[in-house]
Amino acid sequence: METPESDSSPQVRSVEIVRRSSQLSEPRVDAVAVEDPLEIRLDDTPLAVVMRTPGHDEDLVRGFFLTEGILLDPSEIDHIDHLDESRLVVTLVDGVDVDAGQFQRNMFASSSCGVCGKASIEQVRLFGRRAPEWTILREVAASLTDRLRSHQPAFDETGGLHAAGLFDMDGQALVVREDVGRHNAVDKVIGAATRTHWPLPPSVLAVSGRQSFEIVQKASLAGIGGLVGVSAPSSLAVELAQELDMLLIGFARGDNFNVYAGAERLED
Repeated sequence: METPESDSSPQVRSVEIVRRSSQLSEPRVDAVAVEDPLEIRLDDTPLAVVMRTPGHDEDLVRGFFLTEGILLDPSEIDHIDHLDESRLVVTLVDGVDVDAGQFQRNMFASSSCGVCGKASIEQVRLFGRRAPEWTILREVAASLTDRLRSHQPAFDETGGLHAAGLFDMDGQALVVREDVGRHNAVDKVIGAATRTHWPLPPSVLAVSGRQSFEIVQKASLAGIGGLVGVSAPSSLAVELAQELDMLLIGFARGDNFNVYAGAERLED
């Protein structure tokens, strides 16, 4: 398991507030999650501006290129350069050509909506990778959101960050990331995991919020065969998970959860 962000993490910022109650008003200092823009470029072409929590930006970009379907393999990235704190440039290996204009987003991607800039559902619904066959014990699957919660130090401080984590079949955390955006946290996890493994080993993605179509799509494009969340999936998320034989679990709290797809991947 990788070590969490340090106390000097750029994820958290202190702000002055006024604490109000029915009988008292007093100045205080509170911790809030940082949200800043990051411009992602392919050579000289801007692809997107994502509103993210700073930290692990290169992992975010690596994951973004895979989960947006821009690249099929992380080895197609030659290097990533920092122009400054808010701009990263990706250079591909020789012989890999990408039509950058095809993937340009036509508006800012807010932290709450990763696909708002897509022109149509046809551009969004990329064909995912079918994960290899595996099964996971029911009790392990049920425990993943609690295990994820134990690796959220910035959330403990601010209450304002989502988290995503990649877990193996024994429930061990491979990578956990926090971000103000759900989809950013997922991209950071996938980008980090592909530094050491590709294709990814049998694994399940756990998320702290709802499971949208895009979150399921991102998992499928990375070859992740299961997704567990503390909240509800959307109808399109369920449909995509069913199409790709993915395990999709919602409302996972304690020992209880709902299985929306892929029940055959659960082992009692």
